[in-house]
Amino acid sequence: MAIKKNELYSSLWASCDKLRGGMDASQYKDYILTLLFVKYVTDKFKGVKYADITVPEGGSFDDLIALKGNKNIGEEMDKVIAKLAEAGENNLRGVIDNAHFNDEAKLGSGKEMVDKLTGLIAIFQRDEFNFKKNKTSGDDILGDAYEYLMRHFATESGKSKGQFYTPAEVSRILAKVIGIDKIEERDEGYSVYDPACGSGSLLIRAADEAPFEIAIWGQEKEVTTAGLAKMNLVLHNKAAGEIKAGNTFSSPHYFEDGSDDEVLKRFDFAVANPPFSLKNWMDGLKDYGRFDGYGDRPPEKNGDFAWLLHILKSLKSTGKAAVILPHGVLFRGNAEATIRKAIIDKGYIKGIIGLPANLFYGTSIPACILVIDKESADQRTGSSGEYQDLDAEALQSILLDESSAGKGIFMIDASHDFVKDGNKNRLRERDIYKIVTTFNQQVTDDPKYARFVPNWEIKVKNEYNLNIPRYIDSSTPEDLQDIDGHLHGGIPAADVDSMDKYWALFPSLKTKLFSQMRDGYYQLNIPKDDIRNTVYNNPEFSAYAERIDDAFDAWMQKVDGGLRSIDEDTELKPYIVELAQQLIDCFEGMELVDKYDVYEVLLSYWHEVMGDDMYLVSVDGYGAARQWENIMGEYTSGKKKGQEKVVGWEGVLLPKALIESVFFTAERKAINDAQAVAEETQSQLDEFVEEQTGDEGYLKEHLNDKDKVDAKAVAARLKVLKKADPKDEEYAALKRFADLTDSLAKQNKAIKEMNAELEEKVRKKYALLTDEEILDLLINRKWYAAIFEGIKALYVTTSHRMTNRIVELVERYEDTLPELTAAVTDYEAKVKAHLERMGFVW
Repeated sequence: MAIKKNELYSSLWASCDKLRGGMDASQYKDYILTLLFVKYVTDKFKGVKYADITVPEGGSFDDLIALKGNKNIGEEMDKVIAKLAEAGENNLRGVIDNAHFNDEAKLGSGKEMVDKLTGLIAIFQRDEFNFKKNKTSGDDILGDAYEYLMRHFATESGKSKGQFYTPAEVSRILAKVIGIDKIEERDEGYSVYDPACGSGSLLIRAADEAPFEIAIWGQEKEVTTAGLAKMNLVLHNKAAGEIKAGNTFSSPHYFEDGSDDEVLKRFDFAVANPPFSLKNWMDGLKDYGRFDGYGDRPPEKNGDFAWLLHILKSLKSTGKAAVILPHGVLFRGNAEATIRKAIIDKGYIKGIIGLPANLFYGTSIPACILVIDKESADQRTGSSGEYQDLDAEALQSILLDESSAGKGIFMIDASHDFVKDGNKNRLRERDIYKIVTTFNQQVTDDPKYARFVPNWEIKVKNEYNLNIPRYIDSSTPEDLQDIDGHLHGGIPAADVDSMDKYWALFPSLKTKLFSQMRDGYYQLNIPKDDIRNTVYNNPEFSAYAERIDDAFDAWMQKVDGGLRSIDEDTELKPYIVELAQQLIDCFEGMELVDKYDVYEVLLSYWHEVMGDDMYLVSVDGYGAARQWENIMGEYTSGKKKGQEKVVGWEGVLLPKALIESVFFTAERKAINDAQAVAEETQSQLDEFVEEQTGDEGYLKEHLNDKDKVDAKAVAARLKVLKKADPKDEEYAALKRFADLTDSLAKQNKAIKEMNAELEEKVRKKYALLTDEEILDLLINRKWYAAIFEGIKALYVTTSHRMTNRIVELVERYEDTLPELTAAVTDYEAKVKAHLERMGFVW
């Protein structure tokens, strides 16, 4: 059976526990990822002719297995990995041999090292790591697992050591805004470049967006991180990609053919997330004309513009790039202002995307994406006339001309769209989609989110300062108090009318709720406590809910045939894009439900559940739903420490709760009814024990050292009293306790047996499911049901937001200031009179 990605991820991360304690996360990632790589290439390429990676005798994961328990295991593991690195044309020296398994300082010495490394090898022998079963689409899962590990390593590595990884969400944005998906095949091919490639995730994301294979080039200063990038390429089926280790400013590795290392190589595309504000960028600097033509050189103590100018130099005349930089590049002065002016005048900047703070692992400061487009630079520069001495009419004409002709820069402020994820912020699927679609379409109806800024506004009004808040005011309007309303009563019409998006949909609701009290002010027509019922029972409100149902039904009709036909030929990553676009199309124009939130519902469910489900179906067919599996755990104490045990089970595709709810409702109802009886018995017992353990109670003498009634002691006392008069109070009390306790035990035993019987029925039911039942359960009752519930929750939230605002306005102005003052005066008089009666006089 295929591997579920979430199970694989969990197993991989659990394997890291074997190394915790001896080193920090920035170091043990090299050991875990190296073993993952060796295991993968062994399973995929060993014995395969003309494979991307040559796996030699003595250089495979099988040879590592043979070393388990060997007293020289660390030294021998290094030898095995070295053989793999040196074999054939692998060129993996300095890539997979950076982690030294014979390092006693990190892995311990003697038996400690032997046990640790033996256990680590054993983890990768587990069945879920058998990558021979995943020859095709499973490769993506392996690459994604590698990314998952690097993300977690970056999270644990701390501020100074997590910079090797660019969050996948940000990588996807860069890859999707540079236009690499629109290229058409040509003889000379295409190339993508990253001069600070880290672990290679940005390069991979960009290359994945291309409609066909393109050449990949990257350089990374840290040798071990460059090794991670190369391994990452292999795991993503991009082994031909070129990664070099070295300092991009002092030792750039890529030059034009025949240039004798004098002309930097130029690429079609570039993506980069370079170190922010690098202070030593000039160490050993070699110029190569990177800074010519911009009026000044980047400041010695800040390398932000040095990276940008290097990328501009490394792009062809038709080249395009997306670069992550701190916001300072948009507004800092002196040399940077001179360079920024030159870049703007050349028309290289197509767009700027402001990102939320605290996204990246190396820093918490906010950053932006500069989107570069050399190909259309000429069209982006200039104006239709002179800027100086313009009257209002002429200026308006120039602004309109520049906007319509695309002479300016498209800006997005996405700084407010994120979700908290631990101690970092994270972009959601909706945020990524909104940024990408807005930027690529260069259109928005929300000026607080994005707008096209014409050259005049940038060059003249703001003197080449690109700070985003100068152009986009994304602040939330202040909710102002109305003094006249507080003094004389009435709800300000401006506040009620500002809810016009609701009244446009529910016009009769506004009339039902409000009427004019006086000029500019409304009054509530109904009791305040009836507001919510009035809203929810409004016919127009109910009709809108039906529109939500209709939109979802329309989507189901569009996608149902495809979902029922998933097989080994289904390409899942493009397929979810198609499903999501169809969902957005169906909900386009639903005024109260944000299409980006609808998108988030589907994509979140895809990542959590549906993607795994579809992958299993594509590999094993819908018949996989007839299977159930054990969930494994580990003993943490006792003689069996470290051994696996079954702690529960679950359906492979169909949760047992779903099977139960469809086929065994009667059995579950019987259990629930029995549980209710047991709960009532427990309640009676608790009440009786509380009563009889008081000062006059007969159970008081039978409490143990934990203040619990000792049932054995009670039983022993009853034996003594067995010939007592049944009306004897002590005998009756103890007998009542014993009877309730015995009854509860029998009830709980019966419930346990009923649950066990039901669980066995459910488990046996899997093998009996028909194809028709499987499709209904999986698609209708699991996938559709979960997605619809998420979308329905969006509408409910919007509805609550509307009613809460109405109640808020009503309560804000329901008591005028004179009425409140009079009430305070009255209360003061009452308190004073009460105190005087008590003898307090002032």
